[in-house]
Amino acid sequence: MPYLFTSESVSEGHPDKVADQISDAILDAMLAQDPHSRVACETLVTTGLVVVAGEITTHANIDVQHTVRSTIEKIGYNSDELMFSAKSCAVINALHSQSPDIAQGVDEEKDKEQGAGDQGMMFGFATTETDNFMPLTLEISHLLVKELAEIRKEGKKMKYLRPDAKSQVTIEYDDNNVPVRIDTIVVSTQHDEFVKAKDDSKKANKAAEKEMQEKIEEDVKKILIPAIKAKLPKRVKELFNDEIKFHINPTGKFIIGGPHGDTGLTGRKIIVDTYGGAGAHGGGAFSGKDPSKVDRSAAYAARHLAKNLVAAGLAEKVLVQVSYAIGVAEPTSINVNTYGTAKLKLTDGEISSKVIKLFKDKFKPKEIIERFNLKTPIYSPTAAYGHVGRETYEAEVKTAYVKVEEDGDKVKEIRKHDSKKFEFFPWEKLNWVDKIKKEFGLN
Repeated sequence: MPYLFTSESVSEGHPDKVADQISDAILDAMLAQDPHSRVACETLVTTGLVVVAGEITTHANIDVQHTVRSTIEKIGYNSDELMFSAKSCAVINALHSQSPDIAQGVDEEKDKEQGAGDQGMMFGFATTETDNFMPLTLEISHLLVKELAEIRKEGKKMKYLRPDAKSQVTIEYDDNNVPVRIDTIVVSTQHDEFVKAKDDSKKANKAAEKEMQEKIEEDVKKILIPAIKAKLPKRVKELFNDEIKFHINPTGKFIIGGPHGDTGLTGRKIIVDTYGGAGAHGGGAFSGKDPSKVDRSAAYAARHLAKNLVAAGLAEKVLVQVSYAIGVAEPTSINVNTYGTAKLKLTDGEISSKVIKLFKDKFKPKEIIERFNLKTPIYSPTAAYGHVGRETYEAEVKTAYVKVEEDGDKVKEIRKHDSKKFEFFPWEKLNWVDKIKKEFGLN
């Protein structure tokens, strides 16, 4: 029987995403100076205030105030009218040193491999629904809010847009789990008060609110939807239809938003960050954490494996689970679930056994870090519009690496300013496909 499935996304101006972006900007700033930085940075944003807290071990010496304000400015909170502005908000820095009890379990020593930064389970998911092996509901949800941000920053259309926005997409699937049509699209976007009430009466205010809502709905249908359809393949464009139910700013006006409307915290959008409710999630957030935290690095590795298994033609849908004990290098388990879509006459248990034989050593924390070169300042772009399902690319980043020399009781720090190219989203590469095909006898 056909069924409906829904995913949501939020824009870079959503308060929780503002917090994520600040946390990852601080992480990147530290890694740009000291690749061995240990960082667990949490951020809170609210009306006129940013609080940065957490545990760090680093030789980096960064300007937290500048990092926070430049991140907020880039997002688009540049006016005191929004009650949250890059120039005027207060910034409280409460970062402090990491617990040595945690560090001793994670640090690599002469006779001991680097252990996991914490216990827990992480998941990676992939499906043939889209060209980037992501759930279609989430892919369209991300596109909606990302395109809204691009329109806002371009400043030529929908000039009333403000940074905070959310989207939600519901798709009907048939009995074979194939997308049939888009059922519902929800878009809520913060906006200027671009229509003023004629007087202070309730009737006049309601009339102004209705006029704004109708204009936004018209622009979403005539500007935003065609813009995202142009970026979608033909088979997805065909899912759009005249019967789609639209809910555009369904509560009415949305003028007060961002950190002034809701307090934002790092790590509160973990489903938006991953698979939109498809697959599974282990519960650990990503942003603000250096790669020794397997919550982040192992989730990326699990996505890499799931994506390569699907791309190799092993199954139409794959969920990979990996788990760890704190301070222990070898994962406690690796499991593959194909949801009954495997192309071979193998059980999921048999598939998991082959995968463990091939890749178990590749899931030790140190191996994951080296395989994807994760001790690099590549995390800020992950903090909005998804940590997975993105294109791998290279970009140049300014660095100021710190070399520490000890001379007796004296410690000397030498800083080398440079600019280097780094690979972003390397866990999205399809570089294990041939190995998987060979092991499983796939054509």
